[in-house]
Amino acid sequence: MFCILRSAAIALLTLAAANASVFRFDTDPFAGSTALTTPGRQVVGGETFINFNIASDIFQFESTVFNAGNQVHFINAVAPSLPTGGVNIIALQSFDDDANPATPFAAGNAANLIAAQITTPGAGFFIYFNQGLDLPRLVYSTDLNDNTADLKILARMLNLNGQAGRDAFPTFSAANFEFTTAPEPGALWTVISAGVLLAGYKLRRQRTRG
Repeated sequence: MFCILRSAAIALLTLAAANASVFRFDTDPFAGSTALTTPGRQVVGGETFINFNIASDIFQFESTVFNAGNQVHFINAVAPSLPTGGVNIIALQSFDDDANPATPFAAGNAANLIAAQITTPGAGFFIYFNQGLDLPRLVYSTDLNDNTADLKILARMLNLNGQAGRDAFPTFSAANFEFTTAPEPGALWTVISAGVLLAGYKLRRQRTRG
């Protein structure tokens, strides 16, 4: 029953974005892996393959699952222009790593560039352009400030590949992201019950007048 009620709540939350595709993430990103209990950085793949329209689509994160806050604090910039804190979602415009020119630019390289700039600990998300795959990927980091933090690849954007994808990368904005907070089962049931009671009351009044 709770799954049905929760799905109804999610549908209401996303109704305003009816013309957009909403890619929702609301489960433990490291479920089934030993990443969090294994020393050192672990990069967990198994991401979803999607087509993402930057002009309209949204990545939606359940704030009770990801320890990254419940408000979007976004920046789209090259690594040297990143702030020392105050962000939880980053679109990293750096497409290679000068410190490791012989290594294809991957999630770990991107996370290192971010960690070199961010001085405030905190989980967050970043999009980077994978050099080997030649497309952008969405990544969750347990700590943007830590160059040993575990990473989970959440999605790869198949349609934003090649030079066209690089050219489109600067157009990622805060509008492409949102956090939700699923209500507790009791609170959700109270809201739905109130709605049912109100609908029943109106129906009885209509029948009485008829």
